[in-house]
Amino acid sequence: MMLAAVDTSAILKLRQQILARNEGLQGFGQPQGLPKGPMGIGAPGAPEQPQFGTALNEALRSVSSIQDQATAATNSYETGQTHDLASVMIARQKAAIAFEATLQARNRLVGAYKDVMNMPL
Repeated sequence: MMLAAVDTSAILKLRQQILARNEGLQGFGQPQGLPKGPMGIGAPGAPEQPQFGTALNEALRSVSSIQDQATAATNSYETGQTHDLASVMIARQKAAIAFEATLQARNRLVGAYKDVMNMPL
């Protein structure tokens, strides 16, 4: 199994997608002036807002996929199916960076949770 060469244009395109998503999330969590139902809650026909849990699950699935790709690349190199060590190392570095970013996000979430729990009532 030969691994594809690194395509810098695909990486740059992915970067642009990340930046666009980041811009879209800048206003996330701020009031949007949704129509109100009888109990002051968003009306049943109101557009559904993005959910934090859904975004977190998608991010974790993405990290898992990257790690699976790195494992597959490593296994194919170890079994002699590919001789492209550079692409194997790049896949492993991508997996390491994705995991480190996930770990940092988890640490920030835990810190925010502790701050909220320590707030006086």
